[in-house]
Amino acid sequence: MIRELLIFVYLFTFRLLFQFFKLFPVQNKVVYVTSFLENNINIYNEQKRQDYTCRTIFLTRKDFINHLKQYKDDHTDIILFNLRSPYQFIKGIFHLATSRVILVDNYFGFLSAIKFKQDVTCIQLWHANGAIKKFGLLDPGNNTRTLTAMNRFQKVYNQFHKIIVGSDKMQEIFKKAFGLDDSRFIKSGIPRTDIFYNHELIEEKKEKLYNKFPHLQGKKILLYAPTYRNEDLENFELNLDLELMTTELATRGYILLLKLHPAIKQGVEIPNNCSHFVYDFSKISNTNDLLFITDILITDYSSLPFEFSILEKPMIFYPYDFDDYKNERGFWDDYHQLVPGPVVLSTAKIISLITESKFNIGKVKEFKQEWNQYSNGNSSKEIARYIHSLINNKNL
Repeated sequence: MIRELLIFVYLFTFRLLFQFFKLFPVQNKVVYVTSFLENNINIYNEQKRQDYTCRTIFLTRKDFINHLKQYKDDHTDIILFNLRSPYQFIKGIFHLATSRVILVDNYFGFLSAIKFKQDVTCIQLWHANGAIKKFGLLDPGNNTRTLTAMNRFQKVYNQFHKIIVGSDKMQEIFKKAFGLDDSRFIKSGIPRTDIFYNHELIEEKKEKLYNKFPHLQGKKILLYAPTYRNEDLENFELNLDLELMTTELATRGYILLLKLHPAIKQGVEIPNNCSHFVYDFSKISNTNDLLFITDILITDYSSLPFEFSILEKPMIFYPYDFDDYKNERGFWDDYHQLVPGPVVLSTAKIISLITESKFNIGKVKEFKQEWNQYSNGNSSKEIARYIHSLINNKNL
Protein backbone atom coordinates (compact mmCIF):
# COMPACT_ATOMS: atom_id res chain seq x y z
CA MET A 1 0.00 0.00 0.00
CA ILE A 2 2.78 2.43 0.93
CA ARG A 3 4.68 1.50 -2.23
CA GLU A 4 1.65 2.25 -4.42
CA LEU A 5 1.16 5.59 -2.63
CA LEU A 6 4.76 6.60 -3.28
CA ILE A 7 4.43 5.60 -6.94
CA PHE A 8 1.23 7.65 -7.20
CA VAL A 9 2.93 10.76 -5.77
CA TYR A 10 5.94 10.32 -8.07
CA LEU A 11 3.83 9.87 -11.19
CA PHE A 12 1.45 12.70 -10.28
CA THR A 13 4.38 15.11 -9.88
CA PHE A 14 5.98 13.85 -13.09
CA ARG A 15 2.70 14.38 -14.97
CA LEU A 16 2.33 17.96 -13.70
CA LEU A 17 5.84 18.92 -14.78
CA PHE A 18 5.48 17.18 -18.13
CA GLN A 19 2.15 18.90 -18.84
CA PHE A 20 3.68 22.28 -18.09
CA PHE A 21 6.67 21.66 -20.37
CA LYS A 22 4.34 20.51 -23.15
CA LEU A 23 3.33 24.19 -23.44
CA PHE A 24 6.70 24.71 -25.13
CA PRO A 25 7.05 23.78 -28.83
CA VAL A 26 8.47 20.45 -29.92
CA GLN A 27 12.03 20.77 -31.21
CA ASN A 28 14.12 18.59 -33.52
CA LYS A 29 15.78 16.73 -30.66
CA VAL A 30 16.42 13.06 -29.95
CA VAL A 31 16.29 11.79 -26.37
CA TYR A 32 17.84 8.48 -25.34
CA VAL A 33 16.49 7.24 -22.00
CA THR A 34 19.39 4.94 -21.27
CA SER A 35 19.62 2.00 -18.90
CA PHE A 36 21.94 0.04 -21.26
CA LEU A 37 24.59 1.59 -23.47
CA GLU A 38 25.39 -0.47 -26.54
CA ASN A 39 22.28 -0.04 -28.71
CA ASN A 40 22.01 3.67 -27.98
CA ILE A 41 25.68 4.45 -28.57
CA ASN A 42 25.71 2.48 -31.82
CA ILE A 43 22.82 4.51 -33.21
CA TYR A 44 24.25 7.80 -31.94
CA ASN A 45 27.63 7.10 -33.57
CA GLU A 46 25.91 6.18 -36.82
CA GLN A 47 23.90 9.42 -36.75
CA LYS A 48 27.14 11.34 -36.50
CA ARG A 49 28.84 9.25 -39.17
CA GLN A 50 25.96 9.84 -41.59
CA ASP A 51 25.89 13.53 -40.59
CA TYR A 52 22.32 13.14 -39.29
CA THR A 53 23.30 15.47 -36.48
CA CYS A 54 20.63 17.09 -34.38
CA ARG A 55 20.32 18.04 -30.73
CA THR A 56 20.75 14.83 -28.71
CA ILE A 57 20.14 14.24 -25.02
CA PHE A 58 21.10 11.17 -23.00
CA LEU A 59 18.99 10.72 -19.87
CA THR A 60 21.01 8.19 -17.95
CA ARG A 61 22.02 6.73 -14.62
CA LYS A 62 24.99 7.60 -12.44
CA ASP A 63 27.27 4.72 -13.42
CA PHE A 64 27.07 5.70 -17.11
CA ILE A 65 27.83 9.40 -16.70
CA ASN A 66 31.62 9.12 -16.94
CA HIS A 67 31.48 6.91 -20.01
CA LEU A 68 29.00 9.17 -21.80
CA LYS A 69 30.94 12.37 -21.07
CA GLN A 70 33.16 11.65 -24.06
CA TYR A 71 30.15 12.29 -26.32
CA LYS A 72 29.24 15.66 -24.84
CA ASP A 73 29.59 18.52 -27.32
CA ASP A 74 27.65 21.50 -28.66
CA HIS A 75 24.89 19.17 -29.93
CA THR A 76 24.86 16.57 -27.16
CA ASP A 77 23.91 16.80 -23.48
CA ILE A 78 24.35 14.16 -20.79
CA ILE A 79 21.79 14.41 -17.97
CA LEU A 80 21.63 12.39 -14.76
CA PHE A 81 18.00 11.30 -14.73
CA ASN A 82 17.62 10.67 -11.03
CA LEU A 83 15.36 12.11 -8.31
CA ARG A 84 18.41 12.64 -6.12
CA SER A 85 19.51 15.30 -8.62
CA PRO A 86 16.29 17.37 -8.81
CA TYR A 87 17.53 20.04 -11.21
CA GLN A 88 18.89 17.48 -13.67
CA PHE A 89 15.75 15.37 -13.32
CA ILE A 90 13.41 18.28 -14.07
CA LYS A 91 15.62 19.29 -16.99
CA GLY A 92 15.25 15.73 -18.31
CA ILE A 93 11.45 15.96 -18.11
CA PHE A 94 11.61 19.18 -20.12
CA HIS A 95 13.50 17.42 -22.91
CA LEU A 96 11.07 14.48 -22.84
CA ALA A 97 8.20 16.90 -23.35
CA THR A 98 9.82 18.92 -26.13
CA SER A 99 11.72 16.38 -28.28
CA ARG A 100 10.65 14.91 -31.60
CA VAL A 101 12.02 11.39 -31.02
CA ILE A 102 12.28 9.47 -27.74
CA LEU A 103 14.17 6.16 -27.51
CA VAL A 104 13.71 3.97 -24.44
CA ASP A 105 15.50 0.67 -23.82
CA ASN A 106 13.56 -0.74 -20.88
CA TYR A 107 10.38 -0.42 -18.82
CA PHE A 108 10.10 3.15 -17.49
CA GLY A 109 7.15 3.77 -15.19
CA PHE A 110 6.93 7.50 -15.93
CA LEU A 111 5.58 6.65 -19.39
CA SER A 112 2.28 5.64 -17.75
CA ALA A 113 1.74 9.19 -16.50
CA ILE A 114 2.35 11.20 -19.67
CA LYS A 115 1.03 11.61 -23.19
CA PHE A 116 3.34 12.74 -25.97
CA LYS A 117 2.28 15.30 -28.55
CA GLN A 118 0.93 14.06 -31.86
CA ASP A 119 4.15 14.66 -33.81
CA VAL A 120 6.40 12.84 -31.31
CA THR A 121 7.53 9.24 -31.76
CA CYS A 122 8.54 7.00 -28.85
CA ILE A 123 10.68 4.02 -29.92
CA GLN A 124 11.30 0.99 -27.73
CA LEU A 125 14.81 -0.31 -28.34
CA TRP A 126 14.86 -3.29 -25.97
CA HIS A 127 18.22 -4.11 -24.40
CA ALA A 128 18.35 -7.72 -25.71
CA ASN A 129 17.62 -9.22 -29.11
CA GLY A 130 16.17 -12.43 -27.73
CA ALA A 131 14.47 -13.71 -24.59
CA ILE A 132 14.44 -16.94 -22.62
CA LYS A 133 12.64 -15.83 -19.47
CA LYS A 134 9.21 -14.20 -19.45
CA PHE A 135 8.67 -10.50 -18.81
CA GLY A 136 6.01 -7.83 -19.25
CA LEU A 137 2.37 -8.89 -19.06
CA LEU A 138 3.30 -12.59 -18.85
CA ASP A 139 5.80 -12.26 -15.99
CA PRO A 140 4.73 -14.86 -13.38
CA GLY A 141 5.37 -12.25 -10.69
CA ASN A 142 2.31 -10.37 -11.91
CA ASN A 143 0.14 -12.82 -9.95
CA THR A 144 0.99 -10.91 -6.79
CA ARG A 145 0.54 -7.43 -8.28
CA THR A 146 -2.47 -5.18 -7.90
CA LEU A 147 -4.87 -4.31 -10.69
CA THR A 148 -3.60 -0.73 -10.45
CA ALA A 149 -0.06 -1.90 -11.12
CA MET A 150 -1.14 -4.01 -14.10
CA ASN A 151 -3.05 -1.10 -15.61
CA ARG A 152 0.04 1.04 -15.16
CA PHE A 153 2.16 -1.52 -17.00
CA GLN A 154 -0.19 -1.53 -19.98
CA LYS A 155 -0.16 2.28 -20.10
CA VAL A 156 3.62 2.17 -20.35
CA TYR A 157 3.55 -0.39 -23.15
CA ASN A 158 0.92 1.60 -25.06
CA GLN A 159 3.42 4.47 -25.28
CA PHE A 160 5.72 2.39 -27.49
CA HIS A 161 4.77 3.81 -30.89
CA LYS A 162 7.43 1.66 -32.53
CA ILE A 163 9.42 -1.36 -31.32
CA ILE A 164 12.64 -2.45 -32.97
CA VAL A 165 13.08 -6.19 -33.46
CA GLY A 166 15.71 -8.53 -34.85
CA SER A 167 13.42 -11.44 -35.67
CA ASP A 168 9.81 -12.51 -36.15
CA LYS A 169 10.23 -14.73 -33.09
CA MET A 170 11.08 -11.76 -30.89
CA GLN A 171 8.21 -9.81 -32.40
CA GLU A 172 5.78 -12.50 -31.24
CA ILE A 173 7.27 -12.34 -27.74
CA PHE A 174 6.90 -8.56 -27.61
CA LYS A 175 3.29 -8.79 -28.78
CA LYS A 176 2.50 -11.04 -25.83
CA ALA A 177 4.69 -9.18 -23.34
CA PHE A 178 3.39 -5.72 -24.24
CA GLY A 179 -0.11 -6.49 -25.49
CA LEU A 180 0.51 -4.77 -28.84
CA ASP A 181 -0.17 -5.62 -32.49
CA ASP A 182 2.00 -6.05 -35.60
CA SER A 183 1.69 -2.42 -36.68
CA ARG A 184 4.14 -1.27 -33.99
CA PHE A 185 7.24 -3.11 -35.18
CA ILE A 186 10.32 -2.09 -37.15
CA LYS A 187 12.23 -5.09 -38.53
CA SER A 188 15.64 -3.46 -38.74
CA GLY A 189 17.67 -5.80 -36.57
CA ILE A 190 19.37 -4.86 -33.30
CA PRO A 191 22.22 -2.29 -33.31
CA ARG A 192 24.25 -4.07 -30.65
CA THR A 193 24.73 -6.99 -33.05
CA ASP A 194 26.35 -4.88 -35.80
CA ILE A 195 29.86 -5.40 -34.48
CA PHE A 196 29.46 -9.18 -34.69
CA TYR A 197 29.42 -8.85 -38.48
CA ASN A 198 32.46 -6.55 -38.60
CA HIS A 199 35.39 -8.98 -38.63
CA GLU A 200 38.02 -6.26 -38.88
CA LEU A 201 36.71 -4.47 -35.81
CA ILE A 202 36.44 -7.76 -33.91
CA GLU A 203 40.12 -8.43 -34.56
CA GLU A 204 40.98 -4.94 -33.29
CA LYS A 205 39.00 -5.54 -30.11
CA LYS A 206 40.69 -8.90 -29.58
CA GLU A 207 44.14 -7.42 -30.06
CA LYS A 208 43.46 -4.66 -27.52
CA LEU A 209 42.24 -7.19 -24.99
CA TYR A 210 45.26 -9.45 -25.51
CA ASN A 211 47.60 -6.47 -25.18
CA LYS A 212 45.95 -5.51 -21.90
CA PHE A 213 45.81 -9.08 -20.59
CA PRO A 214 48.71 -10.97 -22.24
CA HIS A 215 48.10 -14.07 -20.09
CA LEU A 216 44.98 -14.75 -22.20
CA GLN A 217 46.99 -15.12 -25.40
CA GLY A 218 47.26 -18.65 -26.71
CA LYS A 219 44.72 -20.05 -24.26
CA LYS A 220 41.39 -21.76 -24.92
CA ILE A 221 38.97 -19.47 -23.14
CA LEU A 222 35.87 -20.53 -21.22
CA LEU A 223 33.55 -17.71 -20.20
CA TYR A 224 31.09 -18.26 -17.36
CA ALA A 225 28.40 -15.56 -17.45
CA PRO A 226 25.39 -16.48 -15.29
CA THR A 227 22.14 -14.55 -15.06
CA TYR A 228 21.71 -12.25 -12.09
CA ARG A 229 19.35 -13.54 -9.42
CA ASN A 230 17.75 -11.28 -6.80
CA GLU A 231 19.22 -13.24 -3.92
CA ASP A 232 22.75 -12.80 -5.34
CA LEU A 233 22.83 -9.18 -4.23
CA GLU A 234 23.11 -10.11 -0.55
CA ASN A 235 24.36 -13.68 -0.64
CA PHE A 236 26.15 -14.59 -3.84
CA GLU A 237 27.39 -18.13 -4.27
CA LEU A 238 29.33 -19.35 -7.30
CA ASN A 239 27.84 -22.71 -8.19
CA LEU A 240 30.97 -24.05 -9.88
CA ASP A 241 33.64 -26.35 -8.46
CA LEU A 242 36.63 -24.22 -9.41
CA GLU A 243 39.17 -26.63 -7.99
CA LEU A 244 37.80 -29.56 -9.99
CA MET A 245 37.76 -27.47 -13.18
CA THR A 246 41.34 -26.37 -12.54
CA THR A 247 42.51 -29.95 -12.03
CA GLU A 248 40.79 -31.28 -15.14
CA LEU A 249 41.10 -28.39 -17.61
CA ALA A 250 44.14 -26.23 -16.82
CA THR A 251 46.59 -28.81 -18.20
CA ARG A 252 44.56 -28.94 -21.42
CA GLY A 253 45.28 -25.29 -22.19
CA TYR A 254 41.99 -23.82 -20.90
CA ILE A 255 41.41 -20.84 -18.65
CA LEU A 256 38.11 -19.74 -17.11
CA LEU A 257 36.90 -16.13 -17.10
CA LEU A 258 34.07 -15.12 -14.75
CA LYS A 259 31.68 -12.38 -15.83
CA LEU A 260 29.24 -11.71 -13.01
CA HIS A 261 26.50 -9.08 -12.94
CA PRO A 262 27.79 -5.63 -11.84
CA ALA A 263 25.16 -5.52 -9.08
CA ILE A 264 27.06 -8.28 -7.24
CA LYS A 265 29.35 -6.17 -5.09
CA GLN A 266 31.05 -8.87 -3.02
CA GLY A 267 32.61 -10.59 -6.02
CA VAL A 268 33.93 -14.12 -5.78
CA GLU A 269 36.81 -15.61 -3.84
CA ILE A 270 39.15 -17.60 -6.10
CA PRO A 271 41.18 -20.30 -4.30
CA ASN A 272 44.96 -19.78 -4.46
CA ASN A 273 45.50 -23.07 -6.26
CA CYS A 274 43.11 -21.91 -9.01
CA SER A 275 44.60 -18.46 -9.58
CA HIS A 276 46.46 -19.58 -12.73
CA PHE A 277 43.22 -20.90 -14.25
CA VAL A 278 40.34 -18.70 -13.00
CA TYR A 279 40.16 -14.92 -13.53
CA ASP A 280 37.38 -12.57 -12.45
CA PHE A 281 36.57 -10.26 -15.36
CA SER A 282 33.30 -8.97 -13.90
CA LYS A 283 34.52 -5.36 -13.94
CA ILE A 284 35.05 -5.40 -17.72
CA SER A 285 32.19 -3.16 -18.86
CA ASN A 286 31.91 -4.40 -22.45
CA THR A 287 30.90 -8.06 -22.41
CA ASN A 288 31.15 -8.25 -26.21
CA ASP A 289 34.93 -7.87 -26.02
CA LEU A 290 35.04 -11.02 -23.90
CA LEU A 291 32.71 -12.88 -26.26
CA PHE A 292 35.09 -12.25 -29.16
CA ILE A 293 37.93 -14.12 -27.45
CA THR A 294 35.72 -16.83 -25.92
CA ASP A 295 35.93 -20.37 -27.26
CA ILE A 296 33.07 -21.83 -25.17
CA LEU A 297 30.34 -19.85 -23.38
CA ILE A 298 28.84 -21.26 -20.17
CA THR A 299 25.61 -19.58 -19.10
CA ASP A 300 22.03 -20.28 -18.00
CA TYR A 301 19.11 -17.92 -18.73
CA SER A 302 21.12 -14.97 -20.05
CA SER A 303 20.48 -13.17 -23.33
CA LEU A 304 24.17 -13.49 -24.29
CA PRO A 305 23.62 -16.61 -26.46
CA PHE A 306 21.55 -14.58 -28.92
CA GLU A 307 24.60 -12.47 -29.81
CA PHE A 308 27.22 -15.16 -29.21
CA SER A 309 25.50 -17.47 -31.70
CA ILE A 310 26.48 -15.07 -34.49
CA LEU A 311 30.08 -16.19 -33.90
CA GLU A 312 28.95 -19.82 -34.36
CA LYS A 313 30.84 -21.11 -31.33
CA PRO A 314 29.84 -23.75 -28.74
CA MET A 315 27.73 -23.05 -25.67
CA ILE A 316 26.98 -24.99 -22.49
CA PHE A 317 23.86 -24.26 -20.47
CA TYR A 318 24.15 -24.70 -16.73
CA PRO A 319 20.76 -23.91 -15.09
CA TYR A 320 21.65 -25.32 -11.67
CA ASP A 321 18.43 -23.95 -10.13
CA PHE A 322 16.19 -24.85 -13.06
CA ASP A 323 12.97 -25.81 -11.23
CA ASP A 324 13.02 -22.83 -8.86
CA TYR A 325 13.84 -20.38 -11.64
CA LYS A 326 11.18 -21.79 -13.95
CA ASN A 327 8.51 -21.42 -11.25
CA GLU A 328 9.64 -17.91 -10.35
CA ARG A 329 10.31 -16.43 -13.80
CA GLY A 330 8.88 -18.77 -16.42
CA PHE A 331 10.17 -19.39 -19.97
CA TRP A 332 8.76 -18.37 -23.34
CA ASP A 333 9.36 -21.84 -24.70
CA ASP A 334 10.56 -25.25 -23.55
CA TYR A 335 14.02 -24.41 -22.22
CA HIS A 336 15.73 -27.60 -23.36
CA GLN A 337 14.39 -27.16 -26.90
CA LEU A 338 15.13 -23.45 -27.05
CA VAL A 339 18.79 -23.24 -26.03
CA PRO A 340 21.40 -24.08 -28.72
CA GLY A 341 23.61 -26.32 -26.63
CA PRO A 342 23.70 -29.13 -24.10
CA VAL A 343 22.01 -28.58 -20.72
CA VAL A 344 23.86 -29.87 -17.65
CA LEU A 345 23.42 -29.59 -13.88
CA SER A 346 26.90 -30.23 -12.49
CA THR A 347 30.50 -29.06 -12.85
CA ALA A 348 31.53 -32.62 -13.69
CA LYS A 349 29.15 -32.64 -16.68
CA ILE A 350 30.54 -29.31 -17.88
CA ILE A 351 34.06 -30.74 -17.78
CA SER A 352 32.96 -33.87 -19.63
CA LEU A 353 31.40 -31.85 -22.44
CA ILE A 354 34.52 -29.71 -22.82
CA THR A 355 37.02 -32.57 -22.79
CA GLU A 356 34.95 -34.71 -25.17
CA SER A 357 33.92 -31.71 -27.34
CA LYS A 358 30.29 -32.77 -27.49
CA PHE A 359 28.79 -29.83 -29.35
CA ASN A 360 26.35 -29.44 -32.24
CA ILE A 361 27.36 -26.27 -34.11
CA GLY A 362 24.53 -26.90 -36.57
CA LYS A 363 22.07 -26.17 -33.79
CA VAL A 364 23.94 -22.96 -32.96
CA LYS A 365 23.67 -21.84 -36.60
CA GLU A 366 19.93 -22.55 -36.65
CA PHE A 367 19.53 -20.53 -33.44
CA LYS A 368 21.55 -17.69 -35.00
CA GLN A 369 19.30 -17.53 -38.07
CA GLU A 370 16.10 -17.73 -36.07
CA TRP A 371 16.89 -14.95 -33.59
CA ASN A 372 19.06 -12.68 -35.76
CA GLN A 373 16.79 -12.83 -38.79
CA TYR A 374 16.98 -9.08 -39.55
CA SER A 375 20.36 -8.35 -37.98
CA ASN A 376 22.99 -8.24 -40.71
CA GLY A 377 25.48 -5.61 -39.56
CA ASN A 378 23.50 -2.60 -40.81
CA SER A 379 20.90 -2.16 -38.06
CA SER A 380 22.37 1.07 -36.65
CA LYS A 381 22.42 2.57 -40.14
CA GLU A 382 18.76 1.70 -40.77
CA ILE A 383 17.55 3.06 -37.45
CA ALA A 384 19.61 6.25 -37.73
CA ARG A 385 18.06 6.78 -41.15
CA TYR A 386 14.58 6.18 -39.73
CA ILE A 387 15.16 8.71 -36.92
CA HIS A 388 16.43 11.21 -39.48
CA SER A 389 13.22 10.78 -41.46
CA LEU A 390 11.15 11.47 -38.32
CA ILE A 391 13.14 14.58 -37.53
CA ASN A 392 12.63 15.84 -41.07
CA ASN A 393 8.98 14.71 -41.29
CA LYS A 394 9.70 12.38 -44.20
CA ASN A 395 8.11 9.01 -44.85
CA LEU A 396 10.51 6.23 -45.85
